[in-house]
Amino acid sequence: MVWLVLEVWLLTRVAEATSGFIVFLLLLAGVVAGSAVIKRAGRRALRKFQETVAQQQRGVTPETDRSGGNAFLLIAGLLLILPGLVSDLLGLILLLPPVRTALARRAERSLERRMAAAGPGSFGGAFQQARMRAPDGKVVQGEVVRDDEPPRPGHDDDPRPPLTP
Repeated sequence: MVWLVLEVWLLTRVAEATSGFIVFLLLLAGVVAGSAVIKRAGRRALRKFQETVAQQQRGVTPETDRSGGNAFLLIAGLLLILPGLVSDLLGLILLLPPVRTALARRAERSLERRMAAAGPGSFGGAFQQARMRAPDGKVVQGEVVRDDEPPRPGHDDDPRPPLTP
């Protein structure tokens, strides 16, 4: 909520200092720039995917991208597309490669810490989480019986041939 108020206040101040048309052009430029960044990130992701598949088909282990990848480029594009000058500024800052690399390293370290803290799990734990539970916490046991089409007359469901000729 505070973010929205800040964005509106800043847009109002810029419109008072210049004109509403200038603010419109700034917002339009943000949308165009953000769209271009997202398009570039999409093409880059497709190219990286094709290179990885080609390397795997040749039996080579694909190298990992430590530059922040496309995720931060997509976030930067989305921030540029959002109407507002503060979000545009954050999007432009996120376009800088050193910023993306630093954020990627921090995200990787955070993920590694969380994965280490989680510890190894068991298949039983995974199945326990996947079971259906009633709102009161009790396990609901049951089975699915399909009765979509009636049995055909003279057709037996037994796959074995009859014993008598």
